Amino acid sequence: MKLNVYLSGEIHSDWRATIAEGIKTAGLDIELSGPNTNHGASDDCGDEILGTEEKPFWKDHKASKINSLRTRKLISDADIVVVRFGEKYKQWNAAFDAGYAAALNKSLIVMHSPEITHPLKEVDAAAQAVCETPEQVVEIFKYIIRDC
Repeated sequence: MKLNVYLSGEIHSDWRATIAEGIKTAGLDIELSGPNTNHGASDDCGDEILGTEEKPFWKDHKASKINSLRTRKLISDADIVVVRFGEKYKQWNAAFDAGYAAALNKSLIVMHSPEITHPLKEVDAAAQAVCETPEQVVEIFKYIIRDC
């Protein structure tokens, strides 16, 4: 069984690489996708493609629209969406991605530390699994692929 998995959320740690390495080590047939994790490129894509804006609002507006085209397509194509909420920054886009995936009836795995369980209780309620580490995500994938 091959899975398409979208990795959403926090971009300031190596959790995506840890999952990718775990998948490779386990020999799982999983194709990963995710947002553009190059923060500058993601923020500047509207200006780069459609022309420079003087006001930050319009720069962000154009970039968010272009990024959402990519995100919606990749989430729509995914079998499973993994959403990671980090400690340091508010991941509003991750909350949107989780809601969008749930609205499309996509299988959802949410990952975060126990310290932020309370503010994420509604997001967690939409998930099929809630975990704390990338290694746990890989173990879930192993169970899905090997034990079905």
